[in-house]
Amino acid sequence: MSTAKQIIEKAAERNLKITTAESCTGGMVSAALTDIAGSSAAFERGFVTYSNDAKAEMLGVLPATLDVHGAVSEEVVREMALGARTAARADVAVAISGIAGPGGSEFKPEGRVCYGLANANGVTTQTIEHGAIGRAEVRAAATQHALELILSAL
Repeated sequence: MSTAKQIIEKAAERNLKITTAESCTGGMVSAALTDIAGSSAAFERGFVTYSNDAKAEMLGVLPATLDVHGAVSEEVVREMALGARTAARADVAVAISGIAGPGGSEFKPEGRVCYGLANANGVTTQTIEHGAIGRAEVRAAATQHALELILSAL
């Protein structure tokens, strides 16, 4: 059974709502969830916030946080997850922001993805270095990891 199917089944059984706040994945996590028949029982909306303006306007990420830490940071995904959970009135929110490539910098290399997960227990964040494996591969790895984070939260 796919991770997305497990998420939808568990969330629906527990009457929990899930939301997403995606940057580098561009809606791939939401798409994976809504590929599952009956997903509307647990998923009502997600947010694709590719630009800094979108992160601020749609999720309430503070411009100061973006200025100081940059979009690819645990500080920003923390605010993205909290903002998405609030805006969607969801029980669980996952946030993703990363450098899918090609390119990157010495300080933020290609393949670095930051994740945030918000639920009733608070927010956890982490950074994973997926490596310079290619844009499509980074996005796919980030999508799968975000789904695993949601499943573990359920």
